[in-house]
Amino acid sequence: MVKDATVQDGTVLDSARDTLQRARDHVLGLQHAQGWWQGELETNVTMDAEDLLLREFLGLHDDKQIDSAARWIRSQQRADGTWANFFGGPGDLSTTVEAYVALRLAGDQPDAPHMRTARSWILAHGGVEATRVFTRIWLALSGQWSWDELPVIPPELIYLPSWFPLNIYDWGCWARQTIVALAVVQSFRPSRPLAFTIDELRSVSPGGTTPPKPPPEQGGYPPPRTPRDPWARAFTALDKVLHRYRPVKSVRRAALRRCADWIIARQERDGCWGGIQPPWVYSIMALNLLGYDLDHPVLARALAGLDRFTITEDSPEGPVRRLEACQSPVWDTVLVMIALADAGLPPDDPALVSAARWVLGEEIRGPGDWQVRRPDLAPGGWAFEFDNDVYPDTDDTAEVVLALRRVQPSDQAAIDRGLRWLAGMQSKDGGWGAFDADNTRELVNKLPFCDFGAVIDPPSADVTAHIVEAFAAEGQAESPAVRRGVVWLLRAQESDGSWFGRWGANYVYGTGAVVPALIAAGVRPSKPAIRRAVAWLESHQNPDGGWGEDLRSYDDPALAGRGTSTASQTAWALLALLAAGEQDSAATRRGIGWLARTQRDDGSWDEPQYTGTGFPGDFYINYHLYRLAFPLSALGRYVKATSTGGSA
Repeated sequence: MVKDATVQDGTVLDSARDTLQRARDHVLGLQHAQGWWQGELETNVTMDAEDLLLREFLGLHDDKQIDSAARWIRSQQRADGTWANFFGGPGDLSTTVEAYVALRLAGDQPDAPHMRTARSWILAHGGVEATRVFTRIWLALSGQWSWDELPVIPPELIYLPSWFPLNIYDWGCWARQTIVALAVVQSFRPSRPLAFTIDELRSVSPGGTTPPKPPPEQGGYPPPRTPRDPWARAFTALDKVLHRYRPVKSVRRAALRRCADWIIARQERDGCWGGIQPPWVYSIMALNLLGYDLDHPVLARALAGLDRFTITEDSPEGPVRRLEACQSPVWDTVLVMIALADAGLPPDDPALVSAARWVLGEEIRGPGDWQVRRPDLAPGGWAFEFDNDVYPDTDDTAEVVLALRRVQPSDQAAIDRGLRWLAGMQSKDGGWGAFDADNTRELVNKLPFCDFGAVIDPPSADVTAHIVEAFAAEGQAESPAVRRGVVWLLRAQESDGSWFGRWGANYVYGTGAVVPALIAAGVRPSKPAIRRAVAWLESHQNPDGGWGEDLRSYDDPALAGRGTSTASQTAWALLALLAAGEQDSAATRRGIGWLARTQRDDGSWDEPQYTGTGFPGDFYINYHLYRLAFPLSALGRYVKATSTGGSA
């Protein structure tokens, strides 16, 4: 329950203080005994559908798991029969097909009303033939699709040196782990048929007849996908050659062994790969196809690790089971630490000291794939997850630095190691990517199996901003790395004054990250870049006083900065305005008022909207702690700035 629609606590400042206190108390109550915070990382039902298909592929059929996952999948179906990739988003064809197959596995019959509705929508949008490559790979694994109709990924790719185009290190870390495992899987062309077919989802039936074309109001069939780019056409032609290629057996066996060694060397302590679902499930299948039994320590650890990512809850119909695509304890913890410090918690508060102790224990001092591009750089970063030591990332490391400096006693040696690592991970153009330096070869995007998700990791405004802010907070605003980063950010500003957000939705996130960073680095609030950003934020404030941005802005620029107000996005806008010295502006007061009147009685905010980004245009995330950490920071900085008469 939220409070009345009007702020009745007196002044905006008084209201902000009360709202801040309730939020701070709520957040403190969520801390785990070991010192960390972790909110659910909510995605879409492909995680659950693919988990069931993985277990069927491995022969791990479990009726209770299937039933509980199916309850969750059914609960997420919309009235039009579809499943979306984010709250309030449009139906997604591939997600809907995967959900349909999972429900067939659970025993739902094609003539059931909810299945008929889904089938009608699928056929109206081109049928199973129009799904993305990864969906059709799952169908091929399950005996529902031909491997002959899928792009080829030869395992010999593992032999390409790191300087050669299309080598595995040209891929972003999440993509390279997936592609190496998939290359192994594809070389076996496995088919372990399910007990049913999905012929009813084909736009052309096995007998060769075409179902009647649906009326225009249902969407019709999509146009055929023909590559226009010359490189894409060339790679499509190459794929046809690879389909006819018959590898030398000894070379193929050696390539598969090298792939297996590469995969096993990157398994994390908890059994995962990369702390994320795609490389994890494909690595399990790859090793199983190579002869690793399910009780082998590598696979036993991998399967057991999935339990840590599984959430089971009771419902009136019975237990529901869903799988997180990833987990974000380090990220959540440091964002909350910064928020609590902004909210006035003293540096020696036990909650902050306990959190800092846990975060320091998560520092990664060992080797990782980032060393391929930076072989002489000493380690010193942090990762997103509990266990992802091969892939620390620059974004987490920057936020760790910002969090640790707010705690006493501080560990300056760890902060210095983090800063040195960040400086060494700067790309040639002055910006920072998330996991690798100079991971910018766009040629990879032209390959025919790259029709879903980002596959490279170029510098982005939000990551670069967080790193610039971390250096500036440590008194290094004049360092060469920061100067180059500031220039990169100024060049990356959009013509309308905003910045694109790679890892959060979208221009509100990018702008909310960049403005505080530029101010911290010494750019004066009166400078044109800041004034244009402030004007953009003010012009995109909703009539209710909040800010929001629909994830469809990644596909439709007209939606930039437009959408239902959310707590996290309102806070991002406020953080930028406060950094720019706008604490007394009408826009800031209205934003604070929105946070105050929409706060729940328990101190939290409702936010079903997804405001996190995995792959722009394809995969989105609802971080359940975003709705708490960012408003807490914004409220705390507003109270401080307004009380002292200075900028936040």
